[in-house]
Amino acid sequence: MTTSPHENRTADSHKHGILFVFAAGVLWSTVGLGIRLIDDAVVWQILFYRSISMSIFLYIVIRLRSGESPFTQIRRTGLPAVIAGLSLVAAYAGGIYAIQNTSVANAMLLFATAPFMAAVLGWLVLREPVRCATWISILVALSGIAIMVADKSGSIVLKGSLAALASALGFAIFTVALRWGKTDEMLPSVFLSGVFAIVITFVVCLWLGLSTTISVHDGSVAMGMGVFQVGAGLILYTLGSRSLPAAELALLSLAEVLLAPVWVWLLLGETASIYTLFGGAVLLAAIVGNALSGKRRKPPAINVP
Repeated sequence: MTTSPHENRTADSHKHGILFVFAAGVLWSTVGLGIRLIDDAVVWQILFYRSISMSIFLYIVIRLRSGESPFTQIRRTGLPAVIAGLSLVAAYAGGIYAIQNTSVANAMLLFATAPFMAAVLGWLVLREPVRCATWISILVALSGIAIMVADKSGSIVLKGSLAALASALGFAIFTVALRWGKTDEMLPSVFLSGVFAIVITFVVCLWLGLSTTISVHDGSVAMGMGVFQVGAGLILYTLGSRSLPAAELALLSLAEVLLAPVWVWLLLGETASIYTLFGGAVLLAAIVGNALSGKRRKPPAINVP
């Protein structure tokens, strides 16, 4: 039996989707390595330079793909785009602080709780139903988080873990804000988050007496992260996620969580505690279980601007 051209196109689209989303996860997984390569810059300085390069990159991409300014698209979405952009600034800051103050493995695993937080927020704010299997997965994930932070009370590492959870909450608010605005166009809101981050981090640097001039090495690493780690990763994910069901997206996104500790272990010799490894295994089991239980559910299509 021969397959139709439509079936062939669908199969090719699915294969490309897997490749793009996995590649996005690989790029995103370099965040820990990038932060570890920073010599002296603090969170606000890193975010300032990373946001400059990310915003310029995304502005060019959006103009080329849509033929219009991202600000025009943001105006169409309105307040939800503003909330989404501001929530990402908090997520970025929390993420950088977390990696600077706890292990990459610990931070990345806690970042992975964002979909569960989004499910609860969607239920509370948008009255979206949450599957029973997701509630069970959330409880399992909470037990994993409790194990991960069990040996960190009173230390700077605990602050890093809390910052990672705050970062995950920021990403969850971003997701819910887009759903509230009934848009799947992520790029304009992410671009806006970069613009907000430039202004906010500049003001914070002035307030704290931090210089906005950093070393060429630190500036290069931070700006490289803005283009390749955040910007290019987001574009690949946006392209790939259009043809993949929710379960595959959730499972492929684990590439970011699993690979990030590998890079710093291979290149920098950084390891994780037994609490992080055991609690992280419980958390990953919750994520995988939730994804497999909803394997027939598909996300709404993402319209690339």
